[in-house]
Amino acid sequence: MMNFYAKSKDEIIHEFQIGTEGLDDIQVENMRIKYGSNELLERQRSTPFIVFLLQFNDFLIWILLVAAVLSGVLGKLESTLVIAVVVLINAILGTVQHLKAEESLSALKALSAPKSKVIRNGETVTIDSKDVVVGDLMLVESGDFIAADGRIIDSFSLRVDESSLTGESVSVEKDTLLIDETDLSPGDQHNMIFSGTHITYGRGRAIVTSVGRGTEIGKIATLIEEATEKETPLQKSLDEFGKKLAMIIIAIAVLVFALNLYRNNALVDAMMFSISLAVAAIPEALSSIITIVLAVGTRRMAQENAIVRKLHAVEGLGSVSVICSDKTGTLTQNKMSVKRIYTRSQLFKDNELDIQREHDLRLLLMAMLCNDSITNEHNEIGDPTEIALVKLGEIYGMDELEVRRQYKRISELPFDSNRKLMSTLHDIEGKRLMITKGAMDVILRRTTMIDDANQISPLSPEVQEEIERMNNLLSKEGLRVLAFGYKELINDKLDIDDESGLTFMGLIAMMDPPRPESKKAVSDCRKAGIRTVMITGDHIVTASAIAKEIGILDESTQAIEGYRLESMSDEALKEIVPTVSVYARVSPEHKIRIVRAWQELGFSVAMTGDGVNDAPALKQADIGVAMGITGTEVSKDAASMVLTDDNFATIAKAISNGRNIYDNIKNAVKFLLSGNTAGILAVLFASLFNLPAPFAPVHLLFINLVTDSLPAIAIGLEAPNAEVMNYKPRDIKEPLLTKPFAIEILIQGSLIASVTMVAFYIGMQTSITTATTMSFAVLCLSRLVHGFNCRTKEPLTFNILFSNRYIWAAFMIGASLLVAVLTWSPLNKLFEIATLTNEQYLMVLGLSIIPLICIQTVRRIRKRRYQ
Repeated sequence: MMNFYAKSKDEIIHEFQIGTEGLDDIQVENMRIKYGSNELLERQRSTPFIVFLLQFNDFLIWILLVAAVLSGVLGKLESTLVIAVVVLINAILGTVQHLKAEESLSALKALSAPKSKVIRNGETVTIDSKDVVVGDLMLVESGDFIAADGRIIDSFSLRVDESSLTGESVSVEKDTLLIDETDLSPGDQHNMIFSGTHITYGRGRAIVTSVGRGTEIGKIATLIEEATEKETPLQKSLDEFGKKLAMIIIAIAVLVFALNLYRNNALVDAMMFSISLAVAAIPEALSSIITIVLAVGTRRMAQENAIVRKLHAVEGLGSVSVICSDKTGTLTQNKMSVKRIYTRSQLFKDNELDIQREHDLRLLLMAMLCNDSITNEHNEIGDPTEIALVKLGEIYGMDELEVRRQYKRISELPFDSNRKLMSTLHDIEGKRLMITKGAMDVILRRTTMIDDANQISPLSPEVQEEIERMNNLLSKEGLRVLAFGYKELINDKLDIDDESGLTFMGLIAMMDPPRPESKKAVSDCRKAGIRTVMITGDHIVTASAIAKEIGILDESTQAIEGYRLESMSDEALKEIVPTVSVYARVSPEHKIRIVRAWQELGFSVAMTGDGVNDAPALKQADIGVAMGITGTEVSKDAASMVLTDDNFATIAKAISNGRNIYDNIKNAVKFLLSGNTAGILAVLFASLFNLPAPFAPVHLLFINLVTDSLPAIAIGLEAPNAEVMNYKPRDIKEPLLTKPFAIEILIQGSLIASVTMVAFYIGMQTSITTATTMSFAVLCLSRLVHGFNCRTKEPLTFNILFSNRYIWAAFMIGASLLVAVLTWSPLNKLFEIATLTNEQYLMVLGLSIIPLICIQTVRRIRKRRYQ
């Protein structure tokens, strides 16, 4: 990497062979060929058709497709049609979901300024930013967005807002001085300007050193592409479950097929047995149901100011164990605010001045007069530190425009990064005063007197030492300190030589304050077993002060700067991350490494942020959380979730919702799999005892897709339980199907299978069609009733029973559809249904509620035992 900041202006000019007239046309073309265009080229995306085809790349889908083909070959065209429709709907849902995920690079492109001013062929011309090349002599001034990275060769009070790139909320002073250091982060390269940032003050010239992918923004674009989006724990569990289930299905289907051939059953019957088993085993609607439950969950979260961009992130929130949070705009307000004032040899809070005292009133007037910022109801224009001074005056009912009209500016010396001072001249109460503000050490060197409550006296060494002590104290608290002084003059125009012999007036210290709700949110997360870590581009003193105030940094953890990560291996980083709560002056590469280190230690990581510099880590994290108000489009596009209120506390609510949604999904999965297990066991039982198939494939498809889907969705819509935040996050390595969970599913499935086969035996006394009709009816109705069991692990009470209206609606719809299939003649033929007697209907009803009675009885006994 070329460290252009470590080269002098002359070295840069010589390297790119640039004169005062800029590049000529031939040089421009040569530079474009050598270094490329100033564009962020995107990688080729998959076409919608390819995305659609990829939806079929799943073991369970392959089995269903094979079953559909075999059903068609055997003349069961209705089964083929139903299976094909299900598979097609799932593929369309998956494709739409994929295409809705927007790419981050389009937003990165939008960051580039549409036009740029450069000197070419001796003339100043305005060109499209994409036409800027390395070596161009670029002109920048207040209000400009910068189109490319460049080495500054002329600076006239140049200040740049780099918050979107570095996370630092204060505008950065720029100069032309060589920096004799290496491996500096962009935030410390004060002689460089960067693409995607903008000028807040002054003007200057810079030689373009990098364009396109070579810029700091371009590097971030590359990091975003290289960052791998993590599957959520549920996705991983479902993938593992799908593969295992597919292998089990294939093994059992082959076994059943071979067993039927061994018993000299017809080839067609043997195939139908195998197809029935495959259809019974596969939860066809599982992915669609989970998608619906997650979508409903996103609507609920949107009402609480959390917009979820990627559905599976809803569930992933429930397993978050570490939150890596940006500071500026996330934990803080991204607005400078005055916190302390040192004057009259006393330290005051921002609202403790007494404007009845002439001294205090004069200090406030100075803060508003030696100031170029303007605020109103709609806008805040100017440098953040100056805006903070205006807002200080507003606390005391002072309006900056009215004050400036009353005490008009006669002359000024604008801020200069070399002087680190700003001075303005005004007539105040019959005196012509020069007001000067700037860095404390610079002001103090030019000060000879002190105004201590209107008692003006020489500045003694003891008083100077006290001022320096106070400045150090405030700085250690992470405050940015400005000093104010004044001098009485008689002239009408200020000169730099006037900035001496000052009378010291006071110190005003400010900071980007924490959000009021941040401290409680961090505390709530800690109670829920979630660690909060601050990762910021800001200075370590400022970051540590904020982190201590809101409870992130304590005596058991430490704060470190990003440069220490440069020489640290990934293994060494993994060893220290549990001990570090604050990372300061970090680059985008550092953020990704920190996130990966936590992930490799087995933690599920949420990363919050709002700047361009946060985007790669937002994508790398298990859950990326962007700020909706202050966040850049790049950070929003890279994130899984966007907070519309930019409130860190909303993350805690989102995690609570995520945990509830996961519990609901797990209950829905239990409902589906216990029902499918019942179907598998029934088919296996019939096969082992050489009985006819208890179901037609279309029976099982009806159950899985119609009467199962609605109760499963209803279970997924159970009301949130606040108790979930009293527990630690679940282990992301824990599979969805744990041993206790699988045993519970097997027991419940066996109960339903038992009553189903009893119905089959009863029906066999009449005919095979009657037997399959009764077993179909019992399996269908018992699974509908079983939905009430799966809502919670607790025994059903009156309150629980009627607390979810969706489950009742699902039961009524499912039961009505079953009655229609059993009694409506057009459907009888399609579903191969026999006419049942009243006694047989009563037997179906009685057998179907037996599993509910058994499960609820066991739960009540178990609850009494442990009370």
